[in-house]
Amino acid sequence: MISRRPLLAGLLAAPALARGAAAQTRLRLAHVLQPTHSWHVAAEGFAREANERSGGRLAVQVFPGAQLGQNRQLLEGIQTGTIELALVGSSDLNSFEPRFGIIEMPYAWLSREQAFAALEGPLGQALARLVESKGMLDLGLWENGLRHVTNRRQPVTQPADLRGLKIRTPPDRVRVDTFRALGAEPAPLAFGELYAALQQGLFDAQENPLSIIFTSSFFEVQRFLSLSGHVWGGAHLMGSKRVLDRLPAGDRALLSELGQKWGRAQRQMIADSDADFLAKLREKGMAVNEVDKPAFQRAVQPVWAQYEAAFGPDIMGLYRRAVA
Repeated sequence: MISRRPLLAGLLAAPALARGAAAQTRLRLAHVLQPTHSWHVAAEGFAREANERSGGRLAVQVFPGAQLGQNRQLLEGIQTGTIELALVGSSDLNSFEPRFGIIEMPYAWLSREQAFAALEGPLGQALARLVESKGMLDLGLWENGLRHVTNRRQPVTQPADLRGLKIRTPPDRVRVDTFRALGAEPAPLAFGELYAALQQGLFDAQENPLSIIFTSSFFEVQRFLSLSGHVWGGAHLMGSKRVLDRLPAGDRALLSELGQKWGRAQRQMIADSDADFLAKLREKGMAVNEVDKPAFQRAVQPVWAQYEAAFGPDIMGLYRRAVA
């Protein structure tokens, strides 16, 4: 069983690229979610197809459950080349490139499909160039999904219901400021530490997509699920530029092709499973309610005013054209 707390394996003794008689390249693909999550299912498909289509030349091994570290450690490893591939959320990239914050601004997208079109179009291409300059290659758009609030105290239907609730957020300034605007008491915490923190009562609340709430068993430590949909969360298969630039051009192209292919497959898994996860969370005893979304949208408008200048006119222009 994968521990919910990081194993903090650190740097593995094996070199990033190991070439033997068969000239095989070993690549580690790490993420922090559980093996039952669609990230892991699709990552295993990516690994299997990379091996098959390269004739065994590319050997990808998937490490779930934060075995190689939390998201920040994974991205630092991507930059230095000590980790070859990682699946992370868009918000995890914000501390490396703040303009990535546009993706997970509150109520930024009218639909998942609108977000996909924007992030596979000019906006996504511009953001990919920004992180490439920091040593990270965006190999494909994956998905976290719509995020919803859970807590142990009461149903949340209005922003006022969040007042006084200590809520865990990702280590992301935009999310912290979003929940501060909504009246909660936000504090960042690494994902791998979240279950234990909720279990110990260190936080009253958290927010995540339905797939993560279920596969991480948060229903065991949270009573109320409020369908706030306050953020659509993107995800990205990131590759180490330092490592992948040393591969033959054909292998780099194959990894990019498969990153996009399995990203689309994983996004479809999210679409196909959300209703099922919601039903399962009800079966597990969670009390589910809708929220007054217009009230939430009004409450977070100051967050947009705060961050537009930080994103800059180029990124804001691309975003506005994408949602026009």
